[in-house]
Amino acid sequence: MPEFSRTDATLPSVFARLAVSQARIARVVTIVFHPDTHRIGERWLVPERATRALLLGRQQPLFGRGSEAQARPLDDPHVSRRALSLSFGAAGVTIAPQPGACRCRVDGSWVSSTQTLDRAALRRGVALQLAHSVVLLLREQSMPRGPNAGAPLAEAGSALCGSSFYMQSLRRRIARVADSGLDVLVRGETGSGKELVARALHDLSARRAQPLVAVNMAAIPAGVAPAALFGSVRGAFTGAERNNRGYFQQAQGGSLFLDEVGDTPEDVQAQLLRALQEREVQPVGGKLEKVDVRVISATDADLDGPDSKFRGALRHRLGSAEVQVAPLRAHPEDIGELLRHFVSRACTDTGRPSLLPGAEVDELRVAQWAELFHLCLRYEWPGNVRELANCARQIVLDSEAGIQPPALLLQQSAGAVAEEYAQAGEQVPVQLGDQALRGVLEQERYEIAAAARRAGMSRQALYRRLPELGLRLASQVPEVEMQQRLVDSGGDIREAAMLLRVSAVALRARLRNRPGAPDSGSAG
Repeated sequence: MPEFSRTDATLPSVFARLAVSQARIARVVTIVFHPDTHRIGERWLVPERATRALLLGRQQPLFGRGSEAQARPLDDPHVSRRALSLSFGAAGVTIAPQPGACRCRVDGSWVSSTQTLDRAALRRGVALQLAHSVVLLLREQSMPRGPNAGAPLAEAGSALCGSSFYMQSLRRRIARVADSGLDVLVRGETGSGKELVARALHDLSARRAQPLVAVNMAAIPAGVAPAALFGSVRGAFTGAERNNRGYFQQAQGGSLFLDEVGDTPEDVQAQLLRALQEREVQPVGGKLEKVDVRVISATDADLDGPDSKFRGALRHRLGSAEVQVAPLRAHPEDIGELLRHFVSRACTDTGRPSLLPGAEVDELRVAQWAELFHLCLRYEWPGNVRELANCARQIVLDSEAGIQPPALLLQQSAGAVAEEYAQAGEQVPVQLGDQALRGVLEQERYEIAAAARRAGMSRQALYRRLPELGLRLASQVPEVEMQQRLVDSGGDIREAAMLLRVSAVALRARLRNRPGAPDSGSAG
């Protein structure tokens, strides 16, 4: 086992010893969704000094995962051979749909004319959809330099899903830090995957055969924290009928993961600092004991802020080496692979057959999934990877006859489009996808005027879309079905309208024209 008498463990230079690859800025187009879902995550590296417009279509360019020998075109029959052209300049990129090409969506809107986007949009990421079947992301990102910099590192953190340059860099950093034997502080926003990073650090270290003991510091009451962490001896306090091993002793020879370490009670921090400095702990009521433990900690708190009550010495002792985990919005290229992984896992966990497109391509299912992946790509994910995993589970649970995105995605998509057109002062039809438009209508309780305003389109355009959305007018509902829904809702017209997925105003008007009809919100 490694020695732990480190006199320089708190020096900032410790982490600087770890090799850090230089990076360059590259423009990358990543496959976020493809009917062949195994291709999700493949990418095309845009030539650095392209002097002419580059074509994006069925047979060009070639997408792969780092090996040019295995790169191949999109090769989807619904995508035109020449769908979009991309012209890059110092100010950004100009994207032009080609004559007679399939419908294409750029940054959330179906386009029929040339679009110019600035560098800020490129850094943020531009969502592209070709036909109803392929979703791509064009984004400027950091690409590591050096030999084998872009090659996959399968062993390092294999549970960390994603093929982006960022995820490759993160896995390499984890491998280097794991091998160092130093205590590690993992930092990142809530839900960003810090626990998975901690597991990878342990699994790639010399301690992998020994236990990894995980502790949520926020869940330990201050009064019992010393006994929980360092153990207790029989008779040390009322109810202590036998010796108890603390988390440090349970992790002997292995790793101790202190999650939410920023919430450690102040009076416990001094004891924790001693344990890290001397590699010895004192059970409550007992004598000092030597421990051989590597400590991996994680937090989303600002330990260095002016209002922080976290001891500076403890913070630096925990962070002999640090791993920073970026939020999902900083590497949106991985959303496609993550969503595919989480949906597959949710299907397995719930005992359902796979919902993703298979060998027999169902065009309707492909279109639904493309719409869903596009919505996910456009969402901000404030809860990061954890929120995406929860979203995937919700999709699996809610999807029966068709794919049903969570309402939050639909609302964000519709709201963003409406705000974009409102700010521009434009009164042109917006071609929202079917799922997004259904979400707008549901949110506005199927009132056509309100939904049209929210979606930034005319009422006439929305009326024309109703049949393809599987919706109808109140006047088109069969009498028997209408009567049944009124019974089901106890005569509440608004509720009956929601069950029928029609406007309550229109339903009330239809009922008002019948003999003895009510003129209020109740049918009985």
